Amino acid sequence: MAHCTAVAGEVLVRRVREDDWPLLRAVRLEMLADTPTAYLETLESASARDQSEWRFRARRGSEGAENLALAAVDPATPQRWVGYLACFVDTPGLAHLVSVYVAPAWRGTGLAERMVGEVRRWASESAGVGRLHLFVHEDNDRARAFYRRLGFSETGATMPYELDPSRREIEMALLL
Repeated sequence: MAHCTAVAGEVLVRRVREDDWPLLRAVRLEMLADTPTAYLETLESASARDQSEWRFRARRGSEGAENLALAAVDPATPQRWVGYLACFVDTPGLAHLVSVYVAPAWRGTGLAERMVGEVRRWASESAGVGRLHLFVHEDNDRARAFYRRLGFSETGATMPYELDPSRREIEMALLL
């Protein structure tokens, strides 16, 4: 796939709505095909989920002050999201960033930074949290470097990777 010549500022970043479920399903399957170890789910299991599960996932990120899911939409191709992420308040004061994805053609455009910036604002201003954290697969050096550039640091905490418990997920956190 060719690299996109557009800039992230030309992309609409908006909150996911329940009726976006087909687009959420499509981007989730794309994410899993692109980086299978990054999302704690297999392409096969995600493909088998029914419409009610996809509606739930879309609705969960669209409602309330403690959940946020963002879609990145290129106006030239609105029927396909070029980015996605979600964030949920785990415990008071702590938000968990998950499912960060930018389509390969949009990598390096600043879109991922913009989306994470939107989450940082939401987390501190709307959700009232002081710390953002995530888990990243130990072998995903590219993602770990990206998060370090944004100010996240490894906490020292790890947990087994669900799909292969012999591997580890590394916690990274950012104070807001």
